[in-house]
Amino acid sequence: MAPVEQEIKRTWYKEMSVYQIWPRSFCDGNGDGIGDLKGVLSKLDYIKSLGVDAIWFSPLYKSPQKDYGYDIADYRAIQPEYGTMEDFKAVLDGAHERGLRVIMDLVVNHTSDQHEWFLDSKNNGKNSPYYDYYFWRKGKGKNGMRRPNNWTSTFAGPAWEYCKENGEYYLHLFAVEQPDLNMDNPKVREEVKDIMRFWLDMGVDGFREDVITFISKREGLPSSPYWFPVACGVENYIHGPHLDEYLTEFAKDVYANYDCMTVGEAPMMTTKRALEHITEGENQQLNMMFNFEHMGADCIAYSWFKTKFSLKRLKKAFSRWQNDLYGKAWNALYMENHDQPRVINRYGSLKYRVESAKSIAVSYLFQSGTPFIYQGQEIGMTNLGLDNIEDYVDVSTINNYGVAKALLGKKKAMELVKYASRDNARSPVQWSAEKNAGFTSADKPWFFVNPNYTEINVEAAEKDPDSILNFYRKLLNFRKENDVVIYGTYEEIYENSGEIYAFIRRLGNKKLLVVCSYSEKAVGFTSPAELDLSKAELAVNNYSPCGIVNNGFTLRPYETRVYLWND
Repeated sequence: MAPVEQEIKRTWYKEMSVYQIWPRSFCDGNGDGIGDLKGVLSKLDYIKSLGVDAIWFSPLYKSPQKDYGYDIADYRAIQPEYGTMEDFKAVLDGAHERGLRVIMDLVVNHTSDQHEWFLDSKNNGKNSPYYDYYFWRKGKGKNGMRRPNNWTSTFAGPAWEYCKENGEYYLHLFAVEQPDLNMDNPKVREEVKDIMRFWLDMGVDGFREDVITFISKREGLPSSPYWFPVACGVENYIHGPHLDEYLTEFAKDVYANYDCMTVGEAPMMTTKRALEHITEGENQQLNMMFNFEHMGADCIAYSWFKTKFSLKRLKKAFSRWQNDLYGKAWNALYMENHDQPRVINRYGSLKYRVESAKSIAVSYLFQSGTPFIYQGQEIGMTNLGLDNIEDYVDVSTINNYGVAKALLGKKKAMELVKYASRDNARSPVQWSAEKNAGFTSADKPWFFVNPNYTEINVEAAEKDPDSILNFYRKLLNFRKENDVVIYGTYEEIYENSGEIYAFIRRLGNKKLLVVCSYSEKAVGFTSPAELDLSKAELAVNNYSPCGIVNNGFTLRPYETRVYLWND
């Protein structure tokens, strides 16, 4: 039975698509080997040409770069390697002139250990006005050197670090250099609100909020009864006791006064929990939520716990979020970002790189929600897969490798690194077949360029009408011209297939049938009787069209088709 169409409030953030920039690897504008704001400014016309409506910047703030910007030392300054505040304002103005909104990454679960708040609290202890901005605790045991609890970092290793300056431990759920802020302190929440207003008053259009569901910790910070080498104790902060209170405070005191959008990053989030934060109405805390469930189709919760890819698992996650949020809240759609290995290596096929990239694109861009596209995804960039651990720079990769090596041995650990490392998504964008992939005029870029840049690059894709790049442009344009893609109902079919992902979208008198193969083999597909393919327009396809027989057809490897009815 087809789902019942519901009235959905229409607004700008639901109708836009977003391009994510990880600035260090996007484009180098001053020739020092590091991506920067001048490089972004030079590519604004390219970004606009994709058909997106907004840019989300991974952190541009002043930072020691221990976690490449997610360790912030000054929330009101631009990282000097990326440029100046004037450079940022030029990009902001240039984006707005082109009809592109700008979304900033807001990282307030933690700061850098070089932030003035932390330095003062470290050096002056309880005499510092910032002491209670963080979680400082005395050690346990006779000599006070046992850690306050048994929590481990999400980047592996203990979640507590001893500080000789004040004789106490501080909590860091991520890297040692990323001390957690104490959001229970109302002064910290006021600081966060002031930071938000600073950027919104400048003209920024919203925030992607990093691990925002971690900001409330259980009182007393109790040890976990379950030990695990990574994220032990997560049950004490995954959805803390004051999370709703703090998110509501931010929404009412800040967001309500601006025409802005917010999307929260929420590891281990369920639809039930998400609806507590993003259900539309007067108590809505965030506009959208990034969940990770669909990124677990080839792993157990985390790409480092690798399993065989399961299309059925992917489809269940897709459909759960589509069905549970419909008419109540709004989905944030993505397949890649700076924290995930390249999706072609995970869910697609290197043998059928172009075809699988297109099928994956249709799979998520034709769902209901706001789509996010990560730099390089639109040309089908693939994992870097460096052979030596010494060549990796991502702090979580280095930490996780140490744990994996101890448990599995060096060979297996390196196999995991090559597959799961975040560095796979952080190699420089491949602009051309020229030296350094056209990313920089410097002799050497800050990080390795994927050797396949001579084949996979923007310049080559621009010249090929059938490229992945031009396919993305077509899909995003189709989405703009057909509200059924944005606001229509969703009904999955072929649920039990391990090779085909197919669903129907309906809005008013329009219907869409979306069919995506995830197989290297030929697979038969028959349309539901109510959807007569002979009366439909083949609106999207990634192969030359072939005939319909008995209201069905045979899908070639990673073939995708979208049929449109205007009844």
